[in-house]
Amino acid sequence: MFRGFAQRHSATARPIPFFEKHKTPMTTTTEPIKETRAFQAEVKQLLQLMIHSLYSNKEIFLRELISNASDAADKLRFEALDKPELYEGGGDGSSDDGGQLAIDVSFDKAARTITIADNGIGMSRAEAIEHLGTIAKSGTREFFSRLSGDQQKDAALIGQFGVGFYSGFIVADKVAVESRRAGLPASEGVLWESDGSGEFTVEQIDKPNRGTSVTLHLREGEDDFLSSWKLKSTLKKYSDHISLPIRMQKEEWDEKTSDLVAKEGEVETINQASALWTRPKSEISDEQYKEFYKHVSHDFGDPLAWTHSKVEGRSEYTQLLYIPKEPPFDLWDRERRSGIKLYVKRVFIMDDAEQLMPTYLRFVKGVVDSNDLPLNVSREILQESRDVKAIREGGTKKVLGMIEDLSANKPEDFTQFWKSFGQALKEGLGEDQSNRDRIGKLVRYASTATDTETQTVSLADYVGRMKEGQDKIYYVTGETFAAAKNSPHLEIFRKKGVEVLLMSDRVDEWALSFLTQYDGKSLVSVATGGLDLGTLADEQEKQQQEKESGEFADVVSRMKAALGEAVKDVRVTFRLTDSPSCLVSDDGAISGNLARLLKAAGQKAPETKPILEINPHHALLKRLKEESSDSTRFDDWAHVLLDQATLAEGGQLDNPADFVRRVNGLLAGGA
Repeated sequence: MFRGFAQRHSATARPIPFFEKHKTPMTTTTEPIKETRAFQAEVKQLLQLMIHSLYSNKEIFLRELISNASDAADKLRFEALDKPELYEGGGDGSSDDGGQLAIDVSFDKAARTITIADNGIGMSRAEAIEHLGTIAKSGTREFFSRLSGDQQKDAALIGQFGVGFYSGFIVADKVAVESRRAGLPASEGVLWESDGSGEFTVEQIDKPNRGTSVTLHLREGEDDFLSSWKLKSTLKKYSDHISLPIRMQKEEWDEKTSDLVAKEGEVETINQASALWTRPKSEISDEQYKEFYKHVSHDFGDPLAWTHSKVEGRSEYTQLLYIPKEPPFDLWDRERRSGIKLYVKRVFIMDDAEQLMPTYLRFVKGVVDSNDLPLNVSREILQESRDVKAIREGGTKKVLGMIEDLSANKPEDFTQFWKSFGQALKEGLGEDQSNRDRIGKLVRYASTATDTETQTVSLADYVGRMKEGQDKIYYVTGETFAAAKNSPHLEIFRKKGVEVLLMSDRVDEWALSFLTQYDGKSLVSVATGGLDLGTLADEQEKQQQEKESGEFADVVSRMKAALGEAVKDVRVTFRLTDSPSCLVSDDGAISGNLARLLKAAGQKAPETKPILEINPHHALLKRLKEESSDSTRFDDWAHVLLDQATLAEGGQLDNPADFVRRVNGLLAGGA
């Protein structure tokens, strides 16, 4: 029934009911058992937010409770695939023979109550205690860490964390839940009640029918909801996409009382009661698409984009996929399940079918409904199915097409997308070889052309601005944007006006090991290998460089001897204009930045030694050239230059105290 329950116990091939899994002894006595329990501390905090400040749009409680009821019906359909007896003699759950799954909404003006009832999977006593008194342990701390005090932003978290049930306390000062899990005897129903003050009671009751009913006892001032017009308009607005019929008692106008009067025994369906993705696109409004997104994603905001298509051929399936505006709280947990709900011939199968979307597109939400998969499909079958592979490939192309459309036609929306999901998309450069070129056209970076941290420069933009004679795309990586922007390796490029991409996302170096060229141009790190500017360096410069390299040959030789095993090589460079030295990685070796990232992640990086490059134009090097060959100061200067270069690129010194000692000694000696 409840969304938090659905999220924490997602469907598998043959789900084990909570009461089986935990071997909870079933009560057989007919005497009611009532006990009072305290809410989990986090629930108390949540209820206070709900009651006093969280929701700006109170009517959303109805959407949340209707969505929970719909989830309960989906779970019953799925479990009944293996256990048709769960329908309890009421047919297959889709007909009008007493087994039709439906949601009934009613109100009582005199009692000032609203009731939302379903005939879905229901809850046992143990489940009611577990799921109505606690928030999922895995999300509790994260949930409260993200609360900001901003009413709109905080409200958006409610659905994400599966706590929408508690939204009932926005309008109610007491909530009563009657439930019985399908398959349990009528005597094992449960009544859960709370006024939201910190405790709840649980009592065993007789409940002939399976399913759950939630009764809200409205607060003073909330009487607007005690009208059929208000409830029907709210249901049409937020829940028209629900595939179950949402029913209310039929009313007709009474001339004598000049009011609507209920027609005893007659009900009417308020919503269209057909799966939204099965309807023709021409019959679905943007508002309906948006509301359906909120239902499947548990997000309170509108989606950024969506695609709805029916695929026919070797594999037949319908897909309705959405790109959110904001990232979920667990986006960077690559083990998290995907946001795709899988249906087979409109029967719900599972709500986290990660096999239907590649990991780098894990932020995508939506529904896939297949006509080819078996109803008893398991995760193992999904991994091996050719039909699933076709659905995955087709869905990936549709999502990339949506992103391309944002890039080409909706720049503001694309900027929002890139801010939220750009790093995740970059993972696709290494994970999706078949779509690598498409992803390469979509990725964005910061650049020396803009000198801002905002990633707006595409590889196509870069190539379009390349200088005459330039045949490479240059980039530099750093642990932070500031480290990349201020890298000494950029000095010669800034002097010559050559653009360099500034990369500071943790995924960049790994991703670029797969994207090695674009539009026939190689991507080259300015911190790796010898500097080759090609035709960007004129002949006179090259002659001057050869001359100066010869003049500093003795300095290079002495520095190699002084530094020993600390470096792989020492050489003269002309990539520096202001700094005395820098470190570079050898061709084919991992960069210092990547080595630090691997170390920080607890992974062992290959043992590599840096190459120290020195700037012959810098005053320190000119002075070092004059230093006596038997001077210990030369050795100290060599180590200081190495340590300075390490610090300049964001590295850490193995022996900081030794660095300080050397610098102090040189300063004291009037260096």
